[in-house]
Amino acid sequence: MNAGALNPADAALQRSFPTVMVPRREPVAPMQSTGERLIIGENGVFLEIDLPWLSVVRRIAHYTVPTAIPYGKVAESTELRCGAVPPELIGEFVTMARAAHPLETGAWIVWNAETKQFRLAPVRVLSQGTGSLKYERPDLSADELRVIDCHSHGAHPAFFSSTDDDDDRHETKFAFVVGNCASSVPTMAMRLCAKGIFEDVERLPSSWYAAAKLKEAA
Repeated sequence: MNAGALNPADAALQRSFPTVMVPRREPVAPMQSTGERLIIGENGVFLEIDLPWLSVVRRIAHYTVPTAIPYGKVAESTELRCGAVPPELIGEFVTMARAAHPLETGAWIVWNAETKQFRLAPVRVLSQGTGSLKYERPDLSADELRVIDCHSHGAHPAFFSSTDDDDDRHETKFAFVVGNCASSVPTMAMRLCAKGIFEDVERLPSSWYAAAKLKEAA
């Protein structure tokens, strides 16, 4: 091995997760393929995730000393490339959650990068209880990508547990929980998960609550 050359394993890791210094006088070059990279800027270290359905840039570290950093500034950003999720898919999942109540259940809302269409894909439930759910991933076509990972909490309110934190830590997705599933309007919680970054969605669309409302019998 040449002096200073990386071993093959480290070289492969660095190709899959490169680090880019931001120029001061021009925009940083866009990513050439989907994936992740670190961006080093004057104002900190940022994680960039670029996927067909989502682009995210978030600061993950500040400098602890006032060293002069000769790079440009980086701005945080979010681009939901897939567009808005149809409310009726939220209604479909709430119907599933009510049918499973008081047990938990789950599904994915997936987006087809070719047709630009969404659909609800139920997971393969291995075991379910009133406070637990084990499952296998649903079968997806080659063009389908997970956008929202949904699960229900049966009779309990919607929230994210420490188990959810562990499950979501290394993934990029929206996580969505439906609770109080027997109520006419269930509780809901949602957050963006981006490789260890958790950001709560403070206000969900009113159309989602309308789609989830229990329809009265005629």
